[in-house]
Amino acid sequence: MTKKLIALVDGSTYSKSVCDHAAWIAGRADLAVELMHVLGRRETASAQDLSGSIALGARTALLEELSALDEQRSKLVVHRGRAILEDAKGILDEAGVTASIHLRHGDLVEAISEKEADAEMVLIGKRGEAADFAKGHLGSNLERVMRATGKPLFVASRAFHPVERVLIAYDGSASAMRAVDYVARSPLYAGLQVKVVTVGTGSEAAKKGLADAKAMLAGAGMDAETEILPGQPEEALGRLVEEAPFEHLVMGTSGHSRLRALFIGSTALEMIRNCKVPILLVR
Repeated sequence: MTKKLIALVDGSTYSKSVCDHAAWIAGRADLAVELMHVLGRRETASAQDLSGSIALGARTALLEELSALDEQRSKLVVHRGRAILEDAKGILDEAGVTASIHLRHGDLVEAISEKEADAEMVLIGKRGEAADFAKGHLGSNLERVMRATGKPLFVASRAFHPVERVLIAYDGSASAMRAVDYVARSPLYAGLQVKVVTVGTGSEAAKKGLADAKAMLAGAGMDAETEILPGQPEEALGRLVEEAPFEHLVMGTSGHSRLRALFIGSTALEMIRNCKVPILLVR
């Protein structure tokens, strides 16, 4: 069975970026794309009784009118969801990538959980339809998806840019090594320039960890650079991404050093918030 990429689209500005990233990922990694749009329970919920304590005849008429409006609204929400999916599919069609579409009612995390068994990766935009573009706001569903999905999670930046240089944040933890292994095994990263970085002191353990990571990548034919940077992870990595520059960041989702803090609570969102390139999170 062909592995698939689940790409989440919501009609926000980020949906175009999600589609562009999906086309890039699918083309390089030979993945089928499933575009998913989830209609939240609030969007399809029945309207509340706004009639109040008024005369029976008028109240009955108003209830009938509200019911008709609610039915019309529900149909419009479904039509809009289908239109979002069709527009997204059109972008992928233009890129030469065949995609299936899936419109789902209910909870986003539950929808992903039901579909991700045969998925290689889940793709989501950094911000959703309800979020503004201030640095203080991210998509309301992003953190929930980060914590819930067992698959590698690709967080798309606002706009797609061709990827040539990839930075791997490495702290020697099991998930960091799995991130290195994923880069080594996935055709998505074949032929790209890769650098592995540890933030902290130049201890023997850190040096050995980087050597192990370099050896794993070398086994896949990748001649990766390595470096140990001083400072705090979120600051050092963010600065390196911008100054090098790198077009993509890969990280494990937990660790046993300071990098662990990046994915438990607000610091995780802070990293995604400040990093302007797409990030792949590997458990």
